[in-house]
Amino acid sequence: MTETPTAPRGDAVPTGRIVLLTTSHRVAPGLLSWAAWQLLCAADRVLCADPGHPQLPYLREAGVRVEQARPEARELVRLCRGGRTVVVIPTGEGDQKLTDGLARMAGSGREAMPELELLPASYDLPGARLLDLVQVMDRIRRECPWSSRQTHRGLAKYGIEEAYELVEAIEDGDRTELREELGDVLLQVVFHARIAQEDPEDPFSVDDVAATLVEKLIHRHPHVFGEETAETPEEVKEHWLRTKAVEKQRSSVTEGIPLGQPGLALAAKLAGRARIGGLPVDVPRGEGVGYELLALAVRAESEGVDPETALRAASRAYRDAIVVAEGRVDSGVADPEHEA
Repeated sequence: MTETPTAPRGDAVPTGRIVLLTTSHRVAPGLLSWAAWQLLCAADRVLCADPGHPQLPYLREAGVRVEQARPEARELVRLCRGGRTVVVIPTGEGDQKLTDGLARMAGSGREAMPELELLPASYDLPGARLLDLVQVMDRIRRECPWSSRQTHRGLAKYGIEEAYELVEAIEDGDRTELREELGDVLLQVVFHARIAQEDPEDPFSVDDVAATLVEKLIHRHPHVFGEETAETPEEVKEHWLRTKAVEKQRSSVTEGIPLGQPGLALAAKLAGRARIGGLPVDVPRGEGVGYELLALAVRAESEGVDPETALRAASRAYRDAIVVAEGRVDSGVADPEHEA
């Protein structure tokens, strides 16, 4: 059998290069990486199937000639023959078919394939998905029969519920639940901000909420963004309370403490404010369980223990004990304490 002679490697026709240029819809059109701009300006051909692609006006303004075309895999490979570089700007429609076709051709081994490259021309910054959340919430507010009728007051109870569910996920140590419950709390923030946009007298948006928070965080962390220093968590807390007092112009360390929070948390908060403020306030003496609980909460706070968290942990242990007792009753096993 006579073998068919092959051309020397040096005589091989250059196969060229195919580059799929991806961009993020969360980044303003035209804000591309320097590597992307260099590639676009140097490419032999730039193809895009969508004549309304948001990047096109900026590419044309920069002198990049973009052809409206949607070649199939084999045609695209042919366009690269002779060492040409062809850039494809994906549009979402038909992109999977193109990439699948290129993969099949490369896997067959029958074609001299060009170099295949995926080049991200713009990247999502941290927090970019929050833009999607704002857009989704805006549409839900406009189009959902239930969401479009909600008010701040009507949603208030859900904020409390979601906060407690978040605490429970933290206590359980369930990472999946934690991620979901954080999202539910975030939903409350975005939902309320969206409703606030519609106020006829004093509207504000989620951007205003974020701006206020950023300003507050910077101002209350002078040891991070300013010239002050803080070496311990206690010093950080002192900075926070001192700047907060100046901002709020409060006449008492107790101002701003929500009295509607759970009792143990309220007692600990009051005790903490008094201690940090250097106020020698004795726990009031009185009869009843309330004063006993108050004294315990103040003692816990002074020892660095959150009484609300401690009681919740003890309550969970108590719940487990109840479940065990229920199991004994259901199985017909008597409780040893009541066997007599």
